[in-house]
Amino acid sequence: MLQLSSTLLFTAFIGYLIATLLFGGAVRGKGENTASHARFAKWALIVTLLSFAANIGYFIARWIYTGHAPVSNMFEFTTAFAMFIVAAFIVLYRMYHMPTLGLIALPVAIVIIGYASMFPRDVAPLIPALKSHWLTIHVLTTVIGEAILAISAFSSLIYLVKVVDMKKRHAERFFLGLIMYAMIVAIGFIGATVYFNTTHYEAPFTYVDKDGQAAQITYHMPPIFGMHEGEAQAEQMTPIVDMPAWINAKKLTTVAWSLLIGTVLYILLRLIARKPLAQLIQPLLSRASLPLLDELSYRSVLIGFPVFTLGALIFAMIWAQEAWSRMWGWDPKEVWALITWLYYAAFLHMRMSRGFTGKKSAWLAVIGFAIIMFNLIAVNLIIAGLHSYAE
Repeated sequence: MLQLSSTLLFTAFIGYLIATLLFGGAVRGKGENTASHARFAKWALIVTLLSFAANIGYFIARWIYTGHAPVSNMFEFTTAFAMFIVAAFIVLYRMYHMPTLGLIALPVAIVIIGYASMFPRDVAPLIPALKSHWLTIHVLTTVIGEAILAISAFSSLIYLVKVVDMKKRHAERFFLGLIMYAMIVAIGFIGATVYFNTTHYEAPFTYVDKDGQAAQITYHMPPIFGMHEGEAQAEQMTPIVDMPAWINAKKLTTVAWSLLIGTVLYILLRLIARKPLAQLIQPLLSRASLPLLDELSYRSVLIGFPVFTLGALIFAMIWAQEAWSRMWGWDPKEVWALITWLYYAAFLHMRMSRGFTGKKSAWLAVIGFAIIMFNLIAVNLIIAGLHSYAE
């Protein structure tokens, strides 16, 4: 059953890639209602639905094998996040019929599934804190809310790429370029992970954890940052600097390699294209309707925000009271969940009372997704806390 789930996930991964190419064909048609455009859009949706069915199959097969909702560690949570991003995209695509959105939503899902591949796929017994029905309720509700909020950022990114003048130097061009750079870094992460996994790189260390206990860890990329009071168990590259116990140096090393490879890849692409990357994809967005993109972004936040509130705050506090006898403890994940909630609350306030629409609203939505991804990547990878069991 576990092998079946892995096969279905890989099938979904390939299917999303094919669907992205088909959506590219749908937006490159010369007319809105051309036969070519309709044919590509139809097949793109069919492939997306089939791939999503495979993704659901993975989720169900792993649930059956483990006996609980497959959201108990970072691999499971991250793949679930990608699956619900696609689910939200399918629902909104059926409502708005905007193939351009597929050029952002599906590649992001592909990258997130690739990101999940860095985490162990092994199935281990749940620790006592996770043996609760709140695991399913809290985590699934949270990830669904974040997926819907992500769609807001995707439509906003399309809006910005379409309206920002990339031929003139100004702050908006810089920040849009920064977003393109972040996307290339994500691809760099996948490349680094695949390369070092293929070469079977391993570097075992002993170290002292945050509780002062001796522990062991194995790096799967050449160590740049060393664990607290770490000592190599074999000959390999010596870490440049040791990190304090509250920082996971192994995962920080993964981030550093991703940035290094992503930066090199970004520079090469810029040299080949000889223009900003956002400017390269602007012709693909000529058919996108700006008012529709703005409405889609706003409605996604209206729907996603209350769902996220239920999952990340209300259900989370109920479970925390049950598991740790306290509703709030300023754990890093709890703090960033609160920051995310406050940000989107401010977004809705400025949208409804301050008249922040169009470009202003689009920038706010993109920043909101950056906060979600910081929580998913940086907080989980670098900062140790009570939620560190979910790795």
